[in-house]
Amino acid sequence: MWDQYKRTFAKTQTVIGMVTAGTYVYMGHLVARSLVFFVVMQIAALVGAMWGVRLKKKVDGRAY
Repeated sequence: MWDQYKRTFAKTQTVIGMVTAGTYVYMGHLVARSLVFFVVMQIAALVGAMWGVRLKKKVDGRAY
């Protein structure tokens, strides 16, 4: 899982940063709301990496 996460880290963090900044700028300059978006997107990045590894193993025909 960590290999998958490391491979996509830079792009994922760029998107997360842009969305976090966007929520701050366009949704009323509320830090708490932007922080929630940031935390949820970080969790989603980890879940996405785990899911990607699982799908890759399925496609390759290996059991996980």
